[in-house]
Amino acid sequence: MGRSRFFVILCLTLVLIFLPVTTVKASSDTDEILDYTITVDVNQDATLTIIYDISWLVLESDSAGPLSWVKIGIPNNRYDSYGALSDNISSISMSSSGGSFAEVYFDDEYYEGETVHFQFYVVQDYMYQMNRDKEGYTVYSFTPGWFDDIRVDNLTIMWNNDKASVWSPDCLVENGYNVWNTSLSKGEKFKVEVTYPNDAFAFDVTKNVEEEDEEPLIVGILAVILCLVTGVVPILVIGIIIASVSKAMYSIAASFGTETTKKVTRTKIEYYPVCQGCGGTRLEGQKFCSYCGRSFVKSEETVTEENVAANEKDILKYNKAGEFAYTGHPNTFIRVNVVNVPRPRTTSGSHRSSHRSSCAHSSCACACACACAGGGRAGCSTKDFYNTNLRLSRLGRK
Repeated sequence: MGRSRFFVILCLTLVLIFLPVTTVKASSDTDEILDYTITVDVNQDATLTIIYDISWLVLESDSAGPLSWVKIGIPNNRYDSYGALSDNISSISMSSSGGSFAEVYFDDEYYEGETVHFQFYVVQDYMYQMNRDKEGYTVYSFTPGWFDDIRVDNLTIMWNNDKASVWSPDCLVENGYNVWNTSLSKGEKFKVEVTYPNDAFAFDVTKNVEEEDEEPLIVGILAVILCLVTGVVPILVIGIIIASVSKAMYSIAASFGTETTKKVTRTKIEYYPVCQGCGGTRLEGQKFCSYCGRSFVKSEETVTEENVAANEKDILKYNKAGEFAYTGHPNTFIRVNVVNVPRPRTTSGSHRSSHRSSCAHSSCACACACACAGGGRAGCSTKDFYNTNLRLSRLGRK
């Protein structure tokens, strides 16, 4: 377990201990993202032109109200320009409250069963780390804005492959683009990295994304939260405990180096041959109906070595990232996602673990986001529980 996740869990546990118990009523899903496609091109000045193409289905509008605007996470607040690419967008504004977002307003309202398909672009700066892993090479690290309360049926990231030397995780290369394809459950994130020689583009060392140790920051946030809910005296004792646990967890984290091993995730997907909404025929490779936008997915199941059926052992032969027709099973495909995960060092001694910039950084190469629909729609959580804004004020660039 990473140190950041450990502290978040510890923080929430302590807050729950000291706060009164309340009953929270579960709510049904109000929205579903059918398709979330992001196309990235590196410009000569090393900025990124990022195009967002999203199909958003409204599942419920009686209590939540119609969908009139959405909030999409962008990497940081250092953008050069932005704009609408589809006619159904009335305006776009940028927000830096609790993260960096594009607030996209539509020229119409969308009700239950309706799908809005929209496109916009952002030219993004401060997105790379020079000489991070190897002298002479620059790394872009990008995590698209995620959605805490909405599932994403299909996420596709297309990154221009020109001059790229290394990328992670493994992916297909089609028409000059690296193509990553996956689905996301609520709150799930997906990160890609692409590495270039330092002379590939006009990289500027003054725009290099800094790596920082998160430990003092996290402990500080914990202290503020605990002071709010428990008072000053108990925090002195709890603070000592947190500091001790922090040191122990840091030692554990330091035993992990940069050595990695591949983790293969296989998902068996069965498609409807015709759209269940309008009856349109599914074409080869099509995931969503071109007429009504409805998903063709009939069932989706993650397959592991432990739960694979005896008569389907051949699924395990698929080891390359991509989506492949499952031989002998009509309308069924195997989607394979391959990621590199760290493994513990076997050597002795003390090692300092490498910390990547967290998604709290206003200049980091990932997007801190929840998805907010318009009209006061429920389901949007905030990253700063008590509006302290500590992380942004500390880490924001001037």
